Amino acid sequence: MPFSFEKDGALLVIDMLNDFIEENGSLVVPGAKRIIPRIRELLESAREQNIPVIYIADRHRPDDHEFNYWPPHAVNGTWGSEVVSELSPAPEDYVIPKRRYSAFFGTDLDMLLREMGINTLYLTGVLTNICVYATALDAAMRNYKIVVFRDAVASLSEETDSFIFQQLRDVLQAELV
Repeated sequence: MPFSFEKDGALLVIDMLNDFIEENGSLVVPGAKRIIPRIRELLESAREQNIPVIYIADRHRPDDHEFNYWPPHAVNGTWGSEVVSELSPAPEDYVIPKRRYSAFFGTDLDMLLREMGINTLYLTGVLTNICVYATALDAAMRNYKIVVFRDAVASLSEETDSFIFQQLRDVLQAELV
């Protein structure tokens, strides 16, 4: 059964990029491929309901400071920085490049959402405890309602997801579905 989105909502697909998902990526999240079918279902539902779809894409410079503590990944213009083929953006979708964990930090995401009258953010993607959580935290600070699909996010372990789901619910008042 298709998911029913709020009319003032937007679906965010966070960092579903080759470097994080594909076997030969530079910073693979083990098991992240398992969420692709669910995200694909959510994309179809969102598009059928005319809900904006916004891809959040790590896109780093080759000399990015983040590479001091993570291996180089998602370098702008490389295969690794592109959305996995199974979830390719449609022409009407938005792609917001970012260089840090939060989709809000140093991007025009908040302006785009406000221009569209969005109040509810539906979050999917990787990593639950890093980029998904940082985005949810910044969204909460901006008074967006947050909905996270438990079956459409992934981290490095179920224990990590369990802890972050509790944080999302108890600290950020996020709805977990």
